Amino acid sequence: MSIILEIVQGLGSILISLINVYMWIVIIAALLSFVNPDPYNPIVQFLYRITEPAYRLVRRNIKTNFGGLDLAPLVIIIALQVVIVVFSALLRSIH
Repeated sequence: MSIILEIVQGLGSILISLINVYMWIVIIAALLSFVNPDPYNPIVQFLYRITEPAYRLVRRNIKTNFGGLDLAPLVIIIALQVVIVVFSALLRSIH
C-alpha cells in the first residue's frame, strides 16, 4: 500500500511542478505583452498559443479589462496558486 501512496505523491509533485511551469509561462507572456514583441517570433507564437485558451476562458466569465489593462493573467496566476495550495494539502493529508 505504501508503494501506491508514494506513486500518487510523486505524480502529484509532478503535477504541481507542471502548474508552476505554466504559471511562469503566463507571467512571461504577460510581461512580453508590455513590450509589444514581434508576432512572428516562434517563441512569442508558442507563448500566445499556450496562454490564449486560459485567457479566453477567464475573459469569457469575468470582466478583466480595466482602463486598457488586462487582468486575466493575474486572475489565472491567483487561481493556479489556489490549486497548488489545495492540491499540496491533499497530498500531505495522504499518509
